[in-house]
Amino acid sequence: MIARRLEIHGRVQGVFYRDWTVKSARELGLAGWVRNRLDGTVEAVVQGEADAVERMIALAQNGPPAANVDRIDVAETTVGAITGFEKRSTR
Repeated sequence: MIARRLEIHGRVQGVFYRDWTVKSARELGLAGWVRNRLDGTVEAVVQGEADAVERMIALAQNGPPAANVDRIDVAETTVGAITGFEKRSTR
């Protein structure tokens, strides 16, 4: 089990990126959350089996059809007692 914090840059707000992330993460059996940031990025924490987390990061490079991802900054984070995957409020 691993956990990663993602900071997604580009045209990722107003294009259903968070909803797409929730759907994709749940399909992969991942736990965590996603939220918009005031600086225009999207932040997510994804936790689960290593191959599923890596698959989510690869999928996030494209995101939903209307998104245009410039880059994703990935950082290791602590595995927590997270269950399910949720969309959080903007921070």
